[in-house]
Amino acid sequence: MRRNTKLLLLDKNHVESLLTPEAVLEAVRDAFKLHSLGEGRVFPVVREKLPTGGVFGIKSGDIVSQDVLGFKAAGFWATNRALGGEPHQATILLFDPYTGRPLCMIDGNIVTTLRTGAAGGLGLLQFARSDSTRLCVFGTGVQAQIQTQFALRLLPGLRSLQYVSINDEPDTRFEEAIQPEAAAIGGTIRHVTERDAAVAGSDIVITATPGGGALFSRDAVQPGTHLNCVGADTEGKRELPAGLLKHVRLFADDLIQARSIGESQWAKDVPCTMLGDLLTGKMDFQRQTDDITVFDMTGIALQDLTVAHLLRRQSEATGIGTVIDWPW
Repeated sequence: MRRNTKLLLLDKNHVESLLTPEAVLEAVRDAFKLHSLGEGRVFPVVREKLPTGGVFGIKSGDIVSQDVLGFKAAGFWATNRALGGEPHQATILLFDPYTGRPLCMIDGNIVTTLRTGAAGGLGLLQFARSDSTRLCVFGTGVQAQIQTQFALRLLPGLRSLQYVSINDEPDTRFEEAIQPEAAAIGGTIRHVTERDAAVAGSDIVITATPGGGALFSRDAVQPGTHLNCVGADTEGKRELPAGLLKHVRLFADDLIQARSIGESQWAKDVPCTMLGDLLTGKMDFQRQTDDITVFDMTGIALQDLTVAHLLRRQSEATGIGTVIDWPW
């Protein structure tokens, strides 16, 4: 019998109304666990530079036990800023794994933002010192904002936030975006330009830039520091200084992917543990006071798929979304 003659469309407004940060955090936690247990698969990543100046990629995978199959097509087009749009663009498509027919198409921009922020938050909960009070963020774009917001929500002990902008100028839009979370815990926000001093004076460092090169010197990173690294997601990109990874305890969302396109591409021989293996208990991690820890975040397809699956279920329960005919 033929099935799936309808296609569910979830645009930006639908996604915004259906998702909460808390729900995304749990969906992403599930993604890491599924990955660790082998119950969710991550297929090889496609990542190509385009002659138009953009970068185009496809991340795909499946969760057999949940009948989830799909991909996210995404990339970065810097020229979108001149059009008043976001440089990062993403679209998610879910399929019927038995017929190959499309089930649901989702605007993936908000999904990407939230799931990456949630992954960073889980990394902070797992690796950052529990007595951390000082946060330093590199970048002021969408990812820098969401990473900071998750950090401030999940680590209420944070009291001071320093941020470094790419152009070394204060960014009022960034400050306004994170002000509610900072105010909720009595935290201060300060723009700084002395990069090494900012890193040396911080317990947690988040790097969320385009990944054009090292953002600070190796000697700036002090014992006990944790770093969440977001920007290196393509071959040739980096945010960390050369040689640092040889002196840290290294963790990643996916080992193969991190060594291909993440910070770990610059230190492929350094031992690395996947976050999912810690969440499932397959591996153990006890932070020592002076440990420097790095979470290499390249973003895996299962994060997109667990959130997309959640969205589809929420849509069916609420009636939110647009259903169109999609005949065989």
